Amino acid sequence: MPSFCPRSYGHGALSTGGYFLATDFLNLGSSKAKPSGLSFAQKLEKLHGTAAPVPDGHSSPQFGFAMPTCCGNTEQPNDFTSSWSDFYANQRLRAVAKASEKANGKDEALGKLVEKVASVVVPRLLRDGHLKSHYGTPIAPVVVHGDLWSGNHGKGSIGDGPVEHVVYDPSSAYAHSEFEMGIMKMFGGFSGVLDEYHELKPKDLPREEYDDRVELYEL
Repeated sequence: MPSFCPRSYGHGALSTGGYFLATDFLNLGSSKAKPSGLSFAQKLEKLHGTAAPVPDGHSSPQFGFAMPTCCGNTEQPNDFTSSWSDFYANQRLRAVAKASEKANGKDEALGKLVEKVASVVVPRLLRDGHLKSHYGTPIAPVVVHGDLWSGNHGKGSIGDGPVEHVVYDPSSAYAHSEFEMGIMKMFGGFSGVLDEYHELKPKDLPREEYDDRVELYEL
């Protein structure tokens, strides 16, 4: 999606300390101009149509990513997992709870709540064979931004390109596409976008549990 997100060209450690990341220049100074190209919803649907590759050592696409990623300053493990339910319970809920406990100390009541959600609610809504695509097939891992709130979306030009809808500062992973909606709905700022998005990509099945899944993904 070169017109949606700046491309990365290089990264590494600096001899003076710290690190560098070199990407296409993203010019947000012209954000008041009317964007050309695809709408935000169209670009997001196209992004979520990008299937995960088959990682080395596996025979099929997996949920996860080749390395840990950060959401804010919280590092998230992305160990490749064939089950989305297992990935979300272990690599997100339990992992974030463990990081929080390490940083802030143990909270027994919170720990019990997280474990109940991970062991009861997650398999209830996301278990293999229950959660399916709108076509009725098993959900497949696709590219998601992973931290898509209004502060990571804008109108601007990438390099010398035209002004378009753009996103940046991702916490990417190969995940269930609806995982994106958790942060989008939690912080708001996307009025009308999701309606257009779901006209292009209908809600997954069971459709009547969509709101429950999005609330779960807000965690």
